[in-house]
Amino acid sequence: MLAMAMLLVFAAACGNGGSGGETGNAPAESANGAQENGGSKPAEEEAKLSGDIVIDGSSTVYPLTEAAAEEFNKEHPDVRVTVGVSGTGGGFEKFAAGEIAIADASRPIKDEEAQKAKDGGVDFIELSVAYDGLSVVINKENDWVDHLTVEELNKIFAAGSTVKTWADVREGFPAEPITLFSPGADSGTYDYFNEAILDKKGIRNDDLISFSEDDNTLVQGVAGNKGGIGYFGFAYFEENADKLKVVPIEAGNGPVEPTLETIKDGSYSPLSRPLYIYVNKAELERPEVKAFVQYYIDNIGSMAAEVGYVPLPDEQYAKEAAKIEG
Repeated sequence: MLAMAMLLVFAAACGNGGSGGETGNAPAESANGAQENGGSKPAEEEAKLSGDIVIDGSSTVYPLTEAAAEEFNKEHPDVRVTVGVSGTGGGFEKFAAGEIAIADASRPIKDEEAQKAKDGGVDFIELSVAYDGLSVVINKENDWVDHLTVEELNKIFAAGSTVKTWADVREGFPAEPITLFSPGADSGTYDYFNEAILDKKGIRNDDLISFSEDDNTLVQGVAGNKGGIGYFGFAYFEENADKLKVVPIEAGNGPVEPTLETIKDGSYSPLSRPLYIYVNKAELERPEVKAFVQYYIDNIGSMAAEVGYVPLPDEQYAKEAAKIEG
């Protein structure tokens, strides 16, 4: 019996295999030292992102950026992305002052805005994100306008216009009072319309026109006025197609209505335009900002059509992504 007891003690000691005193089910290691049962934690778990990202600017680009922010937040719930709408010009002012990380823009940055950013120590990259078709809209009850020419739009909206009724626009139109609705001067949409339609003459500013940076206010204005006419991004028209009528535009090749196809192929001219985000390079050094911008460019093409925009070609997104790394 004594011999059997000694054998049992000896066997138990051999079973511990030189564990150094540790007990429990420690995972075995492979030749390279990695744990066999489950491996190491994924890098994204080890480097969990957090922080705040502040974005402001174009109301036209807002739906794109808001969509990207919402989807990004599902993957990175500890990163708070705030998206404001102060217009392209207002966004660039905040951007140049270093108040925001990213500026949404429905037009390229102007030379004086870029200089102001440089003077404020803000270096940046410009990223194209989608195409938009600036859409001219009228009231649902308007049954006389089947299309408008670029010249007629100029006649209606340009500074110094004497148009007061629809009869002043084209012979055969009724003497229905005309009421205009336009984005404000801080809007990139205003700037683009002024350049593409009005030859930079500026938009009239009298008692027949109302300005707002809020596209929803413009929608309500046109929808509530039989003689109303206004313009804003295609996405806002699609969202409110039950309240408004879109106007085909004649620019020399027959009237063309804005659609995803005509915007993409450029036949909706001259009101098709690219949209942008501008990123402060210093902010891009923050891991959460870089991750968000990369996510934006990698995914916005698939989101664009869902919110009423036209995606860029895949090769263009690849070029934009290279700018981030560069």
